[in-house]
Amino acid sequence: MPNWVFAGLVYSTPLLVFLLIYFFRRKRNHSKSISQLDVAIADGLTEAASLHPVIDPVACVGCGSCISACPEHNVLGLIHRKAELINPSNCIGHGACKVACPEQAIKLVFGSATRGVEIPDVKENYETCVDGIFIAGELGGMGLIRNAMEQGRQALDSVAKYVAKVKYSNAQALDCIIVGSGPAGMSATLGAKEHGLKSITIDQESIGGTIAHFPKGKLVMTQAATLPLVGKVMFGEIRKEPLMQFWKETIDKYSLKIQQEETLLSVERNTDGMHKVTTSKSEYISKSVLLAIGRRGTPRKLGVPGEELSKVIYRLTDPEQFKGKFVLVVGGGDSAIEAACSIADLNSANEKQPKVSLSYRKDSFGRAKAKNRQRVETLVASSQLRVLFSSQVKQFTDEYAVLTLNDKNFKMKNDAIIVCAGGILPTKLLKDIGIKVEIKYGTE
Repeated sequence: MPNWVFAGLVYSTPLLVFLLIYFFRRKRNHSKSISQLDVAIADGLTEAASLHPVIDPVACVGCGSCISACPEHNVLGLIHRKAELINPSNCIGHGACKVACPEQAIKLVFGSATRGVEIPDVKENYETCVDGIFIAGELGGMGLIRNAMEQGRQALDSVAKYVAKVKYSNAQALDCIIVGSGPAGMSATLGAKEHGLKSITIDQESIGGTIAHFPKGKLVMTQAATLPLVGKVMFGEIRKEPLMQFWKETIDKYSLKIQQEETLLSVERNTDGMHKVTTSKSEYISKSVLLAIGRRGTPRKLGVPGEELSKVIYRLTDPEQFKGKFVLVVGGGDSAIEAACSIADLNSANEKQPKVSLSYRKDSFGRAKAKNRQRVETLVASSQLRVLFSSQVKQFTDEYAVLTLNDKNFKMKNDAIIVCAGGILPTKLLKDIGIKVEIKYGTE
């Protein structure tokens, strides 16, 4: 064999091996992305809930930077060497994909051409069209906890600048009322303390906002965050309970004033520029108002007799407290399915009668994730869960739930009812205040 042929083989072999590995991985990733997209389409989960990326296929060079940058890891994929949204329902608006794209081929939008998302019109300084009314966090479309904290901090900085310009003097007036004690509200409350503002924070439920209602042990943050007074907090991966404990310790340390179980009813701007804020417990006069409330709003109720009973709740936080009890879960979305399954998992298999039942008014789980449907099938097969399709709840009593199935009423013994029927968005409240609400159809 000539030396030049031998040398060619020696030097070309590593290149050939590299190319084979490259094309193998590309084909594997392509097939995986196609498979995940097919599952999302089959599940009817083709639209993101909030802020999400739209990729320009002409500008995209298929480098995969956006895929690597996404903290969720399974939202974007490469199909025919172009980035695509393969798991839209898993996108929660991190925005890291847009930052990572070297070709500016990604823009972040709300809604789609077929499904509009209502978003309040907010300026760059977080102020609305109503002077002195500001919005931060999930209500403004930013659901990610870390980003909501950052928005709360920045919004309060804007509030402080606004308050400094208010000339009207009233000894009884507050500088700011912060509505909501979730991530944005807590950050803003710390900011108000740092700026020396005379303020209060109210919450219609309890400290923590939406986080307080997450399931036990849920991973809620994966990155560091910067908070007023506290500084940079290196959370790393932190779950619900440690984060809630951190909030409580922070409240005690800085003597923060948070008034729980106080619901905002109305905000009226007086002729002198002050705001009259009416809540379920009191009335206040304030120079400014920061709305840091969630988009989930108030839990949607069924409107049936007996719903006021203490055994009826609207969120599951700890499945353990229902172990071994007769529980009825109402709803057909992922939250309802996950609640029912997490309780059923704790009970013994092959019982004569499942202690956990799931009632859904439709004849199938049309928009549930595939893994949740499979989980239901497994638990039904092991007699740990009973599913009642095409059923309607008619009444609750101390001992029973009355349902209609196949045009016939029947009673179910139960110890607890968990209603997962979604929430009522605070759109009317915003419009009553005078805040302009836009419907975004796939726009920034």
